[in-house]
Amino acid sequence: MRLQPALDAQLKRDAGVSHFEYQILAALSESPERTLRMSALAELAEGSLSRLSYAVGRLEKAQWVRRIPDPADGRSTLAILTSAGWDKVVDTAPGHVTEVRRLVIDPLTKAQLRQMTAINRRVLAAIDPEDAYSRFPA
Repeated sequence: MRLQPALDAQLKRDAGVSHFEYQILAALSESPERTLRMSALAELAEGSLSRLSYAVGRLEKAQWVRRIPDPADGRSTLAILTSAGWDKVVDTAPGHVTEVRRLVIDPLTKAQLRQMTAINRRVLAAIDPEDAYSRFPA
């Protein structure tokens, strides 16, 4: 419960974005053509459609994301990472990775990291047995 606020504080301080906004940018940066349907993006960012819509609106104002109707399905909207948004992810990622390492990885021994990996895989498998990541051996 304390990790999320710590990561949020680092991102706000160093990059001017919330952790949720960074998750949106990162998910788009890893998607084909840097584009996702808003419904898929909400799932990846672990937020509701209304929360996502509000956050994407802020990211649009910064010109890091734009929205267009989905040409394949007029009922859906696509979120697209702009070139400026890509630059924001590239600039933000190193500091965020450093903070995650400092808070989560560095305090643990190699044995503890192996245990945490095994535990996380079991929890993910219980949550979603079809999840591809939960099927990899620890």
